[in-house]
Amino acid sequence: MSIQNISLSGRKKQVSNKEMTLGERLYIGAIAGGMATTLKHMFKKKVTINYPEETRPFSPVYRGRHMLMRDEEGRERCTACGLCALSCPAEAITMKAAERTPEEKHLYREEKYAEIYEINMLRCIYCGLCEEACPKQAIYLTKSKQIVHANTSREHFIFGKEQLVMPLEQAINNTAKSE
Repeated sequence: MSIQNISLSGRKKQVSNKEMTLGERLYIGAIAGGMATTLKHMFKKKVTINYPEETRPFSPVYRGRHMLMRDEEGRERCTACGLCALSCPAEAITMKAAERTPEEKHLYREEKYAEIYEINMLRCIYCGLCEEACPKQAIYLTKSKQIVHANTSREHFIFGKEQLVMPLEQAINNTAKSE
């Protein structure tokens, strides 16, 4: 067996250099096919919407902004284990762990907490792997339609704990609803 007959993909074809007919040289068939496609799309219903007045329905698997959750007592759930940062394919999450002092017992759930927790929203691809990796269910991608607003500065797209931690009033309301 010669090297010319071997095909790694199994789709080897023999190419022929036959003369093209007059119709093939003028590309009349290709032009007619392209015009037919154009005319077909001209008479289809348009999918454009008038955005501020009309909005599209969100997908049932929509993932919105990130939120660091609190427990029933209003303490932060995050223990700075770093699994969310490790699972992030875009490497958008950075954190720094710190030890809890006795005075901070009412603020943090465990002995270790995230002193610095940042998500770079320019890098985030909203895949939800951080949410799946968290053993304490501390990070959650909300269903809210609140999006990250446009800005000209990159610093505005790095969300710290101030923007990510669930407001205390919301945590209290969630606990009251579940009871």
